[in-house]
Order: sequence, then C-alpha cells, then structure tokens
Amino acid sequence: SDRFSSLHCNWKVGGAEMKIILAKDVDKLGNAGDLVKVKDGYARNYLIPKGIALAANEKNVKQLEFNRRMIEKKINNEIVEAKIIASKLAACEVVVKKKVGEEGKLFGSVTKRDIEDALKEQGFNIDHRNIVLDTNIKKSGVYEVEIDLFREVKGVFKLWVISEDSEETAPAQTTAETAIEKTESELEPEPVIEPETTENPEELEKSEDTEDAEKE
Repeated sequence: SDRFSSLHCNWKVGGAEMKIILAKDVDKLGNAGDLVKVKDGYARNYLIPKGIALAANEKNVKQLEFNRRMIEKKINNEIVEAKIIASKLAACEVVVKKKVGEEGKLFGSVTKRDIEDALKEQGFNIDHRNIVLDTNIKKSGVYEVEIDLFREVKGVFKLWVISEDSEETAPAQTTAETAIEKTESELEPEPVIEPETTENPEELEKSEDTEDAEKE
C-alpha cells in the first residue's frame, strides 16, 4: 500500500478530526511519514506540540514528499543499528541475583525493570517497556528473553537468575562493548600458515637436475 495513503482511526467519542503527518512511529497509529486522521484535540494538544506529527497542510505534504528519501534513510539506519544491538545481545549472558527459597522459588520475582537494570550494567540502554515478558519470573534458572528493538527487529539473550546467597557461580558476563567482538572473533577463519622457503625456483630446478645426474 502507498506509504502516504490515509490510515483512518475510528474514534467512539464524537468530535472533529484532522489529518496529520506522523514524524515518528506511533504504536497502533502508524509509522513515520504516514498520513493519518486523528481527533482534533489529540493532534493539537499532544502530537503536534510534542513534535510527533505535523499538520497535513499543503506546505507540509509537499515538504514531506521532498524529504521522503531522508525519512527512508533514517529508518534504514535505525534498522541497521537495531540489528547490531541484536547481535550484541545474542552474545551476552545477563545475570540477575535474587533471594531464592526451596525448589528454586524466588522471594518476589524478576520484573522487566530488574532486567532493564541488569542490561544497563552491561552497557545496554533498553527501556523496560520493550522487554517481552508474559509473566514475571518466579524461579531461578536460565531463560531466553526477547526485546522489541525497532519495528520488525527483535533481540534475544540468555538471562541467568541465580541466588544471591548461594555459592553458585555466575557465567562470565559479556558487556555490550565486547559482545560484538566476541561474535566476530568466533567467525574469523583460522590463518593459513604457508611453508617458509627462501629458495629461488630456478635454483631449485637446477638442484633437482644435479641430484638426478648424480643418481645416474
């Protein structure tokens, strides 16, 4: 569908509507560059003052068409950046320590904010709202956690939930700065060691001829 086609929002409450151009992605409304219709007050009192959208007048529509390539380039850059973060996360093992009772049950639970804090300690600045967690974690163990990074790009990492009192050893943690280096080093091919020789090919050939003559 055309990127600039209208995306209509159905409002149950009465009131005037207006067309706007989204300057940023808005959940359940549209992506940057979309022309959408929203309630007049929502646009004038929130979206436009916050810089999230522009009024869809003739000037802004022409400007949007002019800047369309710039918008696409910005989005592509953000997708690339999100994929890099996803690669770093895949090489990380994040640890959260909690007080653990019988059968590995936690006193309390591991929440999205706990995971956000653990990620920040390793250099990842990720909002807890982007962490996908159906329910809070209530037992010690190893979990795979998913993160919504940007649009369709997801990140997945291992989360270790361990006791803060036991002698259990946490895995060696990898920070955001070293995670990508670790991934790249694992993919690097082993160097091929060539046999050393200082002999000239012509001299080598003469040597072989001499050896043959001696044998005769």
